[in-house]
Amino acid sequence: MSDVRVIVVDDQQLIREGIAALLDIQPGISVVGTAGDGRAAVDLAVSEDPDVVLMDVRMPVLDGIDALGVLRHRNPRTRVVMLTTFDDEEYVVRALRAGASGYLLKDRPAVELAAAVRLAHSGVVQFDPAAAARLASALGHERQVADGNLDLTDREVDVLRLVATGSTNREIAGRLHLSEGTVKNHVSRILGRLGLRDRTQAAVYARDHGLL
Repeated sequence: MSDVRVIVVDDQQLIREGIAALLDIQPGISVVGTAGDGRAAVDLAVSEDPDVVLMDVRMPVLDGIDALGVLRHRNPRTRVVMLTTFDDEEYVVRALRAGASGYLLKDRPAVELAAAVRLAHSGVVQFDPAAAARLASALGHERQVADGNLDLTDREVDVLRLVATGSTNREIAGRLHLSEGTVKNHVSRILGRLGLRDRTQAAVYARDHGLL
């Protein structure tokens, strides 16, 4: 059987070169390139047509999950595994919905990472245990709370209630065990879905709809 052809994508040069070097000496794996941002990753994947792309999540120019979405359209055969230090619920869910073939943390030994690459190539979707726990939590909050034609998830309702009490993003993050970035994203989506301008309007909305 031919080697599994891999591209490693990470905005930190030392990390991507280290991962690439460790993988390249594993049996049955050949690293065919590296990239430092999502846009460069897409261009490289289109030209090299790899079997698997190991993709960091947070990167400049185009983040890993957005790059994953582009690759799913342009290189549907290529499997993309998110390799990151972040097990944030928001990222895990976004990655799954975008079509990731796995979500792994960077602290894996090279042998395990090589095994994960081979499994991804064979079509097995893998989640690090910490990421799997985040995913289970997120899916548990996906029950929709209907308000006419405007839907919020349970988690978004939780965030909206806390916004309405005057809590800051940091305070909400602490209460709900989320990152501040995730809370910020939730607030932005809530305002957009409900057609609200700011947190004050969100507080009024919460009060008027019996969420307090």
